[in-house]
Amino acid sequence: MAGSDLDKQPDSVSSVMKVFGILQALGEEREIGITELSQRVLMSKSTVYRFLQTMKTLGYVAQEGESEKYSLTLKLFELSARALQNVDLIRIADIQMRELSRQTRETIHLGALDEDSIVYIHKIDSMYNLRMYSRIGRRNPLHSTAIGKVLLAWRDINEVQDIVNHITFTRSTSRTIGGPDALLAVLEQVRKQGFGEDNEEQEEGLRCIAVPVFDRFGVAIAGLSISFPTLRFSEEKLREYAALLHCAAKVISEQMGYHDYPF
Repeated sequence: MAGSDLDKQPDSVSSVMKVFGILQALGEEREIGITELSQRVLMSKSTVYRFLQTMKTLGYVAQEGESEKYSLTLKLFELSARALQNVDLIRIADIQMRELSRQTRETIHLGALDEDSIVYIHKIDSMYNLRMYSRIGRRNPLHSTAIGKVLLAWRDINEVQDIVNHITFTRSTSRTIGGPDALLAVLEQVRKQGFGEDNEEQEEGLRCIAVPVFDRFGVAIAGLSISFPTLRFSEEKLREYAALLHCAAKVISEQMGYHDYPF
């Protein structure tokens, strides 16, 4: 796009288009200097330099020594790899989630960690009229959800501590965990029993059970859960659902390349 066209855009839109123009140009060369880069993207050298310094600070661009040559880092590749991993994960998990849905008739979720929240990346709706209402892409807290607990429970303790320190412990119900010490104690119990629970902590009248799903490196990349109203809960179902979830998560993890599922 010509510089004059960019100038007609709102500032925020123009800035985004400039950033992607620079990224695209950088992607076409192993390394490139500011003068050539500014000519390619039709921007002044000072503007290009300003964007490059920000992108360098964020880790997307590298500069070799004191030269004026810039190049892309692998950070964009890392983001793309995560997206592809989620696509593969959803495709693989879908078969097992549909079988869980057939066996239980309840709502089945697949959720992933995103900073201090979980994000639902796939879902199979309950076959009952009385069911949990949620949507793919919805965010929920880590401390009050079964998926959030399993995603934390199988992480390195130092990483968990850092995440927990940044959590705002908002109470959704009277049962919601109120602070970091209580959460860390619950995570220890989650690891011992092999699954996480939400016992009306996120929403009154709703329970949830979740187990971890691992990638080929043994990292808990997702939580697989069954959600259902408390009126359909029993201790027998708790054990039954945990076993079903473990079977499904083991298959998903194996297809993601992990063959040492612990349950």
